[in-house]
Amino acid sequence: MLEALAGETPKYLAKLEEELGTVGDPGDERAAAIRTALQGDCHVHSDWSDGGSPIDVMAASARALGHRYMALTDHSPRLTVARGLSPERLREQLDVVAALNEDLAPGFRILTGIEVDILDDGSLDQEDELLERLDVVVASVHSKLRMEAPAMTRRMLGAIANPHSDILGHCTGRLLTARGRPESTFDAEKVFAACAVTDTAVEINCRPERLDPPLRLLHKAVEAGCRFSIDTDAHAPGQLEWQPNGCAMAAQSGVPVERIVNRLSADDLVAWTSSHQ
Repeated sequence: MLEALAGETPKYLAKLEEELGTVGDPGDERAAAIRTALQGDCHVHSDWSDGGSPIDVMAASARALGHRYMALTDHSPRLTVARGLSPERLREQLDVVAALNEDLAPGFRILTGIEVDILDDGSLDQEDELLERLDVVVASVHSKLRMEAPAMTRRMLGAIANPHSDILGHCTGRLLTARGRPESTFDAEKVFAACAVTDTAVEINCRPERLDPPLRLLHKAVEAGCRFSIDTDAHAPGQLEWQPNGCAMAAQSGVPVERIVNRLSADDLVAWTSSHQ
């Protein structure tokens, strides 16, 4: 109280801002330039899993925002609470996307994909044959988020080493809601170094309740030489408009535009993801 009256930032608030980071203005000139450079969104859900809208509605909304593509990344089987896609349902979805792409071309493309769960041992929750067929694979931890740091580090390193992993999704799993959820603990230096070696992009998750990774870790990923993907993790059409949040984080952390994978064209993005397999 006395610190605030004296015009100083209270120590508890300074500590909180240091831990969580304060995201800059999405309208900042550099953030706006990054948003202009983006051609698509690599993490989008539909009503095939826990999204609220059909695939074609999400695609039309992305196209209306000026995107040239979106990666459809519904959840994988183990995440039953989110109606994760079994191998059979994913194969069916691939046929649906192929038909939609015939109507959307030219000018827009739905990239096939999945947000695949990273299992306890670091393996991925989907058949290898299917993962190989997909354009974009986002690998994320959704369970046992409070594992001890050494075990979580091994788990994440296992997933990053998998040649099918293209993007490491919302890496700390934190939630900035009223009840909140703390960050998962892991060796960030080892994880980001592995991402740089395997050319796995680190996601900058734009959801207001995630904004993940926090800025202090985002700086570490930049220093490690990682690539990045600025994604909305949208579950409804309006959420596709959250991308400027991630652009502001990227600008504030000094992310080089040339390291952002969704500034690439659809063809170049798929060529990059295919190079991992």
